[in-house]
Amino acid sequence: MPKKLLEPQTMLFPLPAVLVSCQRKGQKPNIITLSWVGVVCSEPPMVGISIRKNRFSFGIIKESKEFVINVPRGGLLRATDFCGTVSGKDVDKFAQTKLTPAKSAKVNVPLIEECPVNLECVVRQILDLGSHSLFIGEIMATHVDAECLNERGEPDIDKMSLFCYCPKAHQYRAVSEMLAEYGHA
Repeated sequence: MPKKLLEPQTMLFPLPAVLVSCQRKGQKPNIITLSWVGVVCSEPPMVGISIRKNRFSFGIIKESKEFVINVPRGGLLRATDFCGTVSGKDVDKFAQTKLTPAKSAKVNVPLIEECPVNLECVVRQILDLGSHSLFIGEIMATHVDAECLNERGEPDIDKMSLFCYCPKAHQYRAVSEMLAEYGHA
């Protein structure tokens, strides 16, 4: 099949759609929806989140050096989309979405109670990349809803009702069908 050559662009999909909570000391917490997110290291466990410099959460995370990645389930699709389309500078996203801020174990940023997975992170490095900066965060604590674990205490993806984001198509898609197990495809 012939290929068409396009201009360089970010056509990697699907991507996770996550809610990142952040907070300046003494101020209300904020939530930003991100898809430029991924694991960057296993030992120690680290993730990277890329944020446009003009976003309200950019300054909060740069200053506080902490954030929580909250992995939403399908029932949180509207809240996830909302948190990515309005600014926390103008709106209290926790109040508007009725999401519950809960105390974290290791950082001074609330996690989102309704999300089945929460990763508490401390910023270890910030890389200026152009339109975005990459915040590399070390995972200090991981929370998983007990109902989303199998009998061995491992995550059960089927119980989480996860979704992802497809840039360029501007669509959220379900993550629902297992195709094969790792090492057995």
